[in-house]
Amino acid sequence: MSEPQPPYDVSVVIACYQEEGHLEESVRQLCESLDQTGRSYELIFLEDKSRDRTAEIIRRLVPLAPNRRAVYHQQNVGRGGTVTEGFLLAKGRIVGFLDIDLEVHSRFLPSVLQAIDDGADGATAFRHYAVGWRPTALLRHFLSSGYRWLFRMMFAVPFRDPETGFKFFLRDKIVPVVQRTRDVGWFWDSEIMILAHQAGLQVVEVPCRFERRADKQSTVRIVRDVWRYLVAIRAFQKRQRQERAAARAAAVPTRQAGRDAG
Repeated sequence: MSEPQPPYDVSVVIACYQEEGHLEESVRQLCESLDQTGRSYELIFLEDKSRDRTAEIIRRLVPLAPNRRAVYHQQNVGRGGTVTEGFLLAKGRIVGFLDIDLEVHSRFLPSVLQAIDDGADGATAFRHYAVGWRPTALLRHFLSSGYRWLFRMMFAVPFRDPETGFKFFLRDKIVPVVQRTRDVGWFWDSEIMILAHQAGLQVVEVPCRFERRADKQSTVRIVRDVWRYLVAIRAFQKRQRQERAAARAAAVPTRQAGRDAG
């Protein structure tokens, strides 16, 4: 008996935290981009206990279409934990998320989805920056570039932009990988890329333009988040070493049993 077809071609996870100023217009633009592809899709909103009117806006947006649903957190979970939850709830053939501030715009969705249709297991945005001259924008750009360099030095994976908030995958390929993630914060973006590569998934990076919004107050706190990244990297490396050691230990009795049988 053949597997039932997914009810949607694409599931878009929208992780929301302090999105009041742009959420409604961003969702309109996202739907416009998706409608132009001719694909069936669903939107999954996950409201991560914002302190502004984000939840109120989502409650107004969800009833407007039958392909929308929402989860409202009773306490803040974090970016990684929120996106993981959305991936596990998704029903589409392809599942992914994009940062709903649309600093990488939804107009790039067709190219990312086409890369998957062309044979990739996943596709993510490789951001080309349009950097303004505001000091905070320049600082964040240099920090992001520094993180990319650090990532390439520390992990044997081919990706140039692991922390991009614009990632889509074949759902049946990525769900087992998502279930192995542990980070609930911003390192999740890098963790999923490393684990996907280690699982043998072919993930391609699609060039996309990144434009920092001047009208959005960032929820990133540079010193705090850089420290959290470093702590998360250390925790991830420790877990990887433990998993490799456990795998080697489990292989010893198997090899011994083979010699005894011989």
